[in-house]
Amino acid sequence: MINSQRLAERFTMLAQIDSESRHEAQVAGEIEKILIGMGAVVRYDTAKEKTGGDCSNLVAKFAGNRQVRPLFLSGHMDTVVPGKGVNVTFADGVFKSDGTTILGSDDKSAIAIILEVMDVVKENNLPCPPVEIIFTVCEEIGLLGAKHFDLSLIDAKFGYILDSTDTEGIVTRAPAANKIFITMHGRAAHAGAAPEKGVSAIYAAARAISQLELGRIDSETTCNLGIITGGMATNIIPEKVEIKGEARSHDLEKLSAVTNNIVKAFAETARDLQGEDTVPRAETVVENDFPNTAIPEDHEAVVLARKAAGNLGRTLESKTIGGGADANVFFGQGIVAGVLGTGMTDVHTVNESIALKDMEDTARLVLEILQVHAAGDNA
Repeated sequence: MINSQRLAERFTMLAQIDSESRHEAQVAGEIEKILIGMGAVVRYDTAKEKTGGDCSNLVAKFAGNRQVRPLFLSGHMDTVVPGKGVNVTFADGVFKSDGTTILGSDDKSAIAIILEVMDVVKENNLPCPPVEIIFTVCEEIGLLGAKHFDLSLIDAKFGYILDSTDTEGIVTRAPAANKIFITMHGRAAHAGAAPEKGVSAIYAAARAISQLELGRIDSETTCNLGIITGGMATNIIPEKVEIKGEARSHDLEKLSAVTNNIVKAFAETARDLQGEDTVPRAETVVENDFPNTAIPEDHEAVVLARKAAGNLGRTLESKTIGGGADANVFFGQGIVAGVLGTGMTDVHTVNESIALKDMEDTARLVLEILQVHAAGDNA
């Protein structure tokens, strides 16, 4: 029942609309028109007031024709850079860009798939539960749309986000993450005339970093210092250096321990290097970026998806990943979202691609999920 030509044409149309983060209004307008044409009730929340973008999260509701609990389907409307002027090519069943931009299958493949599924339901008058669709903004720049999503706009307590690569898996575990901001203060001085009067913030920061274990700590935990900025000129002892990093773990105690170790290393290094005054001095701010996701194997979202896959002669394995998604934010707010794959590959690069067959397979899975849930037969 999936209309391959319509799916392909719609994905191409969506991918070729510019929608880098904070600039999703145009693509949202096109999506809104399609949804209203299907009979959905469409609303926006007020997220743009907090994200600084030109568009808020879009919510569409379909009443369904079966008296079962609602579920939601979700994807995000924004893309990474370079995402302006995307020119989609299609050959041998695979979509690509022309090589000068990303393709945008992350996550416009999700949007195209969800719209196709709802078209098929309407055209064939299929059994359908109440469906709530959430298309978020600013996912690529810190899950900002999900973080500022107005939960009062939905009734569903579980659903599926299409924002992964593996079409044979459902993501049930993802780590929590902390952002770590460190400022090391020193004292400026002329590096040639009076270096002894200065205290190098860069040197102090380097000493602290050299004590840290970075990268993969264990199978559940990683940490990284990704941005370092500081100094003004080669002939000035650097007065300040700023470091931005993160720590992630599926285990919250490990996350706390790794984070604290980073903070401690900078504080103790600064203290050890201090003379009679208060420099070098470390200031550290830790922010929770997103909570972890840990969906039990017997949760309805997992059981339902696996049954639907089985009906299609497929298997669906639970997956543990190291990245974050809107699902993490929703999980922290009591909303369970299994993350399904659409087949996108090499995302966030100009080599990004996606096969139409993978999109079709995901559409069939989502359609079957709706059918099984509408029947009330999730065992």
